Amino acid sequence: MKLDDLRDKRFSYDVVGSTQYAETPPGYHRLEYRHRIGTGDEVFRRAGEAVMTWKAHAAAGIHVVATDTPLVIGTNSLGRLGVGSVGLPVPCRVVWVVDEPDRIGFAYGTLEGHPQAGEESLVVSREPDGIYYTILAYSRPGTWYTRLSGPIGRAAQLQVAKQYAKAVERLANKA
Repeated sequence: MKLDDLRDKRFSYDVVGSTQYAETPPGYHRLEYRHRIGTGDEVFRRAGEAVMTWKAHAAAGIHVVATDTPLVIGTNSLGRLGVGSVGLPVPCRVVWVVDEPDRIGFAYGTLEGHPQAGEESLVVSREPDGIYYTILAYSRPGTWYTRLSGPIGRAAQLQVAKQYAKAVERLANKA
């Protein structure tokens, strides 16, 4: 699968935009992981830049190619889970973007061919006690092999969320 192949792909789930809301869509597993990454305007700025330019993905060890950097609504991205050519393609499309004085980030949804079906938001927020990075995901298995993974797949998803958060923290606190 190549980035150009994503242009005509459809979303593999039916609750597009759902990560903007607190309610978990029926039939989906919810993952929410929040991590304090530091304090101050520079930490907020660097974290937001890392998220919006795919640098956070790279720093977490997830190679992504995308149609737009910085990303915008409609950006297609193609990552890979696994090692080299043995990995599984993870095609996604950006469904919403937030760029406010105290909140910056985006959500992307899975496209046909992704092992999961659902949506994930990655948002940096400035709060009274510091800068936080939050991942919110709604997902369900998109293939027979992810259905078989059950709780192991959900544990892996949490581990990847923690990797992202540590990567954003490193990038945001790099002087």
